Amino acid sequence: MASRRASDLFVECLEAEGVRYVFGIPGEETLDLNESLANSSVSFVPVRHEQGGAYMADMHGRLTGRAGVCLGTLGPGAMNLVTAVGDAFLDRAPLVALTGQADLERMHKESHQYIDLVELMRPITKWNARVTAPEIVPEVVRKAFKVAESEKPGATHLELPEDVMAQEVDGVPLPRRRPVKPEPAARELLKAADLIRNAINPVALAGNGVVRAGAAPALREFVRATGISVAETFMGKGVMDYTDPKALGTVGLQARDYAMAGFEDADVVIAIGYDLVEHAPKHWNPRGDKTIVCIDAVAAEVDEHFMPEVELVGDLYHVLTRLAEECRDVPHSGGSHRLRDVVLGRFEAAKQDDAFPMQPPRVLWEIRQALGREDVLISDVGLHKLWIGRMFPAHEPNTVMIANGLAGMGFAVPCAVAAKLVHPDRKVVTVNGDGGFLMNCQELETAMRLRTPFVNVVWENRQFGSIVWKQDRKFGEHFGTDFTNPDFVKLAEAFGMPGFRCESAEDFGKHLRHALTLDVPSLVVVPIDYSIDVAIAQELGTETVST
Repeated sequence: MASRRASDLFVECLEAEGVRYVFGIPGEETLDLNESLANSSVSFVPVRHEQGGAYMADMHGRLTGRAGVCLGTLGPGAMNLVTAVGDAFLDRAPLVALTGQADLERMHKESHQYIDLVELMRPITKWNARVTAPEIVPEVVRKAFKVAESEKPGATHLELPEDVMAQEVDGVPLPRRRPVKPEPAARELLKAADLIRNAINPVALAGNGVVRAGAAPALREFVRATGISVAETFMGKGVMDYTDPKALGTVGLQARDYAMAGFEDADVVIAIGYDLVEHAPKHWNPRGDKTIVCIDAVAAEVDEHFMPEVELVGDLYHVLTRLAEECRDVPHSGGSHRLRDVVLGRFEAAKQDDAFPMQPPRVLWEIRQALGREDVLISDVGLHKLWIGRMFPAHEPNTVMIANGLAGMGFAVPCAVAAKLVHPDRKVVTVNGDGGFLMNCQELETAMRLRTPFVNVVWENRQFGSIVWKQDRKFGEHFGTDFTNPDFVKLAEAFGMPGFRCESAEDFGKHLRHALTLDVPSLVVVPIDYSIDVAIAQELGTETVST
């Protein structure tokens, strides 16, 4: 093949990986790369802050299973990517971060804007590398995507020195291969089936891994075959339709959640695609006395409260299908629906709640009514996330998107842009606190430019609500948590989008339904009353855990 710049070969490799978008901000040190992108089939999406671009790549990866790609230049551009790269790392979202860098010849000394980015990214990536020679481009790109997309997926990073990208090179992209999925041995599968068949009170805990594997249909069939009930983590929401009688609800806000869902009485816990980063096993296995069957794509993390009797490592869909066959003859009736009944009872009762400022359950009830089974709710981080995780019911996986491993504020607005690019036919709503909303609201300009219509719901209480909740519970008072806000409706209008302020509980449903018909992004401000306890402690018990 004729010689061309390394940056041209690099972009050809991105094309070979099926990359459709690169989200980011160009810089002087990425001039060649951006020129190569301009002449390719890849769409470069300029964003207004690199963190916003990395969150877009993160959400693109979550929804497609293919690594999202973000770009920052050297120094400050690269460092602005870090929070969202860490989010993808802990929430198992496939992401490839690209950063510019100074010429190789000045890396040994003090130099303008030079930071060792490979060292900087090391703790928040599965793998990362400096591209030191143009000849290695096909290998490093293939490896970055393979590692990012293999279980458990996460972030990788490539640092691209300016002089290397400008050099001439021969070469062709390496062919893309699907990640290999192992299979558990037959004897392990039979051992697990034996434990499950002989259990007295088995219960299942399903997490993010079920979503990633596209294994919700297999899980539902396993439940039909065995009668075993399933509790979901925040990030496993929707793997069971909440209307299924075997759905125990979402656990992960309080230690008492698990007791209320039947874990206290369970002798066997089947952990399926469960990531310990979401909520530690000590909350559901405090005495370490549960017999645990672990079904996951990789071997279990070591934790004294999570010592599986048997591990089935492999493709979750396949493993669950085989287990369903083995366990079909011994139907169980385990699990307690008390948690689900209390939470959904509160949720349903909220439709009658006309209090204003509005209380969280009424707002969430209105959003659920306005969205279809496949539509997407994206939660930012704050007290509203705890309400959504606990109470917002999901029919299908990947329809309630939550940042839970790193849990950084400012997640929702940029992620909604990516969600609309992936699913232009679905309605998308973000729920933000007034704290987190201002952390990445600059990406509303990106949304307007791309014409990705989604509705931003901002819960306004002029406080960092989750910290207030924790401080009040611990000290009986709060400190350092109060602020003022701009006029959010005027802010929306300044971006060229419609904004609405609710003056009554009835206003919210009306404004939301109207906003969802628009072909541009919009914003709805809801004064919120957080005085009712997200823990629903009166009914569920008061023991909480940090979130």
